[in-house]
Amino acid sequence: MRITHSGVFVNDQDKALKFYTETLGFVLKHDVPAGEYRWITVVSPDDPDGTELLLEPNENPVAQTYQKGIFAQGIPATQFGVADIQAEHERLASLGVAFTMEPTEMGPVTIAVFDDTCGNLIQIMQM
Repeated sequence: MRITHSGVFVNDQDKALKFYTETLGFVLKHDVPAGEYRWITVVSPDDPDGTELLLEPNENPVAQTYQKGIFAQGIPATQFGVADIQAEHERLASLGVAFTMEPTEMGPVTIAVFDDTCGNLIQIMQM
């Protein structure tokens, strides 16, 4: 068994797709109609056959409550690994990404947290 997909709820699939591809640099893997919504996944350009991130609509009231609740408490919805957190922080900040936590050493890892503009906080981490 292996992890093939992971997801984040987003409040606007088009906006999320633009942010995750144009700003974060992920690559569109699937964009398939699914009723009134779409099955949209993105992948790392470094691992195009790796784990796909599903940009899932948060239309379910439970999903909305969950998303708003963890955001309000400052809890990231997911995390991504980076090779150089200082360089990635500078790159994203130069693109207008709003960080809620600057790169901070936490024992063996350094983390930073930003707002994905679609209802989530996202953590980046360098081991």
